[in-house]
Amino acid sequence: MKRWIALFLSFATAAVAADQKLIALTFDDGPRPYILYGYTQPGHASTPGLLDLLDRERVKATFFVMGWRLLPNTYGNRNEFKTDKTCLDAARDLFRRGHEIEDHTFSHVQFKLFEKQHGAGSAVGDVDRASELIKGVTGHRAEFVRPPDWITWDALNRQLEGRGYRVLSISSENPLPMRDVNSADYLCAGAHPVNCPKPSMNAFVLQQIEQREKKGVTTHILAFHELSTTVIALQTLIPELKARGYRLVTMQEYVRLVGPQAPVKHAAAKDRNKGL
Repeated sequence: MKRWIALFLSFATAAVAADQKLIALTFDDGPRPYILYGYTQPGHASTPGLLDLLDRERVKATFFVMGWRLLPNTYGNRNEFKTDKTCLDAARDLFRRGHEIEDHTFSHVQFKLFEKQHGAGSAVGDVDRASELIKGVTGHRAEFVRPPDWITWDALNRQLEGRGYRVLSISSENPLPMRDVNSADYLCAGAHPVNCPKPSMNAFVLQQIEQREKKGVTTHILAFHELSTTVIALQTLIPELKARGYRLVTMQEYVRLVGPQAPVKHAAAKDRNKGL
């Protein structure tokens, strides 16, 4: 009887989501204070802050953070613009503002390479290490994991799921609602990007959404990074998505509304630059 009740509830939840247009807005590789709060360099125009944009648009997002950034007195790597806030300060502020913080591993090394360097089972330990630091900020361990470059495999997925994580993927074997949409924003970073999708990152993202809509899917997980060029692009993309009837939500709300899906499948390195 309980099984049939659970099945009914899952179908009911999916039916509710089917009538909605939902986007889980997510960001990898932070926290980067200079991106979150904006910064000004001498002789350059001010770079807008991501948090101000999200506040203005009344959007809550999910941030997949690198665990090493949550160590005390960490301001980022030496190539990043240094502000008066540490990464840990920024993470605490993210949580206070109602955003979600999830796991992008501690070391941010591709899992296969990490296990080659540190031995079998080390990738799970790296995820757990980041999760414990996230718990220090939010009071609870991470629920979701996005592997670096989405590279993972079935046995590792099962291990992570056994630890209570939900693993995000772009594998074409996954159902579309639970398959990340790769914004490719990392190809658009810098003053003169060469490989950024044409005519723009925003057009590339909207094209992928439209292709999924043609297949009857109106729920999407958008994967971005904490980059200044991404913040600028989102100033027009977020209003455009809203104008198309989309509601932007966190990962936890997204999964609650979309309902349970099939487990993730292996995502090979070649999948990184795929849209669908």
